[in-house]
Amino acid sequence: MKKKVVVGMSGGVDSSVCAWLLKEQGYEVIGATMQIWQADECKVERDGSCCGISAVEDARRVAECLDIPYYVMNFRDTFQKEVIDRFTGSYLKGLTPNPCIACNRYVKWGAFLERCRQIGADYIATGHYARVMQLPNGRYTVQKSVTTEKDQTYVLYSLTQDELSATLMPVGDYTKPEIRKIAEDLNLPIAHKKDSQDICFVDDGDYAGFIQREKGTLGQPGPFKTLDGQIVGQHTGTVQYTIGQRKGLGVALGHPVYVTGINTQSGEVFLGSNEDLFNDVLFATDIQYMGVPRFDEDTVYHAKIRYSQQSVACKVHYEKEDLIKVTFEEKVRAATPGQAVVLYTDDWIAGGATIISKDKNL
Repeated sequence: MKKKVVVGMSGGVDSSVCAWLLKEQGYEVIGATMQIWQADECKVERDGSCCGISAVEDARRVAECLDIPYYVMNFRDTFQKEVIDRFTGSYLKGLTPNPCIACNRYVKWGAFLERCRQIGADYIATGHYARVMQLPNGRYTVQKSVTTEKDQTYVLYSLTQDELSATLMPVGDYTKPEIRKIAEDLNLPIAHKKDSQDICFVDDGDYAGFIQREKGTLGQPGPFKTLDGQIVGQHTGTVQYTIGQRKGLGVALGHPVYVTGINTQSGEVFLGSNEDLFNDVLFATDIQYMGVPRFDEDTVYHAKIRYSQQSVACKVHYEKEDLIKVTFEEKVRAATPGQAVVLYTDDWIAGGATIISKDKNL
């Protein structure tokens, strides 16, 4: 009997080819798009959008081409609670969250997998450039894709063992040009569709404006301060800034300055040099284990502190059961509270956690 798999189809080329690959492998394939945003409010109709009404229509046309059943599943309430509200709440606390991680954790796997199991699915599948593998220790993990440029493992570190055991990611075995070539050969209508960019629900890239519309505030106003305490300007709200930011500060000191710290209570935004952003230590919590049940304090891992960063060798020390200190062999730039530190062994994820501080005095 064929195994049933529901493919999360965004209307893009990767998830479309994912569905075809699995059908070729003999699975009973069903396509489904997760409706996560009110189309009339979202206004996200850019090329490559994953949540506008055009994404649904593109996915539906692909499903017709592949001759597979297709459904739209409504997860708008879950998306609002677990992604939008977390995003705005984090910024108001001075954090810089990665909403794609939250979306994967709570929507694309948590809620989607549960719904798909209710309709009898054995697996779910996505078009991520990553690969699910089972290690000799029996644990499932996410292995890097064959193409470094498109690797998406960083945003998948929080998936559970149960979720991974029910997940297929066939696109991770291919390069982007190979995926596009398959789509072209199949005459799929989305073969040349652009990749999605940025945060899907902030259509103009103005995070602060979005938060102000959602929450009615830009956070606490206050002074810009240099690291020696000198006041060099004023701002209208802390949510407009993030660690490492240089542009849009409106402060002229005769040399480049960057945001190095944010105090959401006092409204102070601290400015320093690029060198002030580098540190060899960070602290993180909300630990998620993947390839290992616990980090080994004697093992050298390789960690990424943002999606596009090269990994850096490091060691892990437990300060508390859910608080780790990560010490890098070389300094990393702008370890930002709210972002994730993802730890790799070879080319697979050992686990990860949420950065809360780069300061040794928590």
